[in-house]
Amino acid sequence: MAAIEIPTIVFPNSFAQHRVPVVEMGSAPDFTCKKDTKEAIIEAVKQGYRHFDTAAAYGSEQALGEALKEAVDLGLVSRQDLFVTSKLWVTDNHPHLVVSALRKSLKTLQLEYLDLYLIHWPLSSQPGKFSFPIEVEDLLPFDVKGVWEAMQECQKLGLTKAIGVSNFSVKKLQNLLSVATIRPVVNQVEMNLAWQQKKLREFCKENGIVITAFSPLRKGASRGPNEVMENDVLKEIADAHGKSIAQVSLRWLYEQGVTFVPKSYDKERMNQNLQIFDWALTQEDHHKISQISQSRLISGPTKPQLSDLWDDEI
Repeated sequence: MAAIEIPTIVFPNSFAQHRVPVVEMGSAPDFTCKKDTKEAIIEAVKQGYRHFDTAAAYGSEQALGEALKEAVDLGLVSRQDLFVTSKLWVTDNHPHLVVSALRKSLKTLQLEYLDLYLIHWPLSSQPGKFSFPIEVEDLLPFDVKGVWEAMQECQKLGLTKAIGVSNFSVKKLQNLLSVATIRPVVNQVEMNLAWQQKKLREFCKENGIVITAFSPLRKGASRGPNEVMENDVLKEIADAHGKSIAQVSLRWLYEQGVTFVPKSYDKERMNQNLQIFDWALTQEDHHKISQISQSRLISGPTKPQLSDLWDDEI
């Protein structure tokens, strides 16, 4: 199976013209078997994936690092060809802990630098007390100015080439931009056809921030039907193009100018997720998609949920 060349973008707010593959390979939490993980990542590299997304909280940094090292050692890819993203967890979301948290992630990943480091949530909790969901009584005030200054220091030290955030609302981005010297290049958030994030997309575009869409194919079957993969309108669009619903969903994201993080360790689905660059949705397709009922799936990482986490934004 020949490798597919994935389109790239350049971060508008980045000092360096670092090209970023628009499709990432995700690694959030069912990354449980190191053997399967290594095989899947190496297969992904063979197929053309170059952007890999992880986080300290996922427990996947070690397995991903081992897989990427093996892929490099096998001569499948060079480190310079790879783009690796990781994230700062809330227990380290304190100014004095940021640099050491990134150094720990780099050691676990067996890397000298990250390409992108993100604040995972706009929350801070008790250092050293990991739990998920996060207990509300463990939350501490989030020093956005101090933490961002430490993130900027990470970039200045060469520990990461770029910095950004995840799960930030427009209001929280506004607060961050008011204190930032180096502006965030990315906001990674839930975005899919059942949660299209129009307001956030417009704000980020105006401010040179790239959105990365996680849960692009929608999960949460335990909470009811999958509003993307089981959507009749999307099935009609997919059938008309001779494509799958997943391919229609990812093509829509691509046409919005965002990057996105699908996750599959199945060889055929990995390949199908890349078969989206040689065709396009029609204007009528976009109109139908705009009529899909909207609801957020990811309510937050705390128990109970925080009423002000998303600032009532659609």
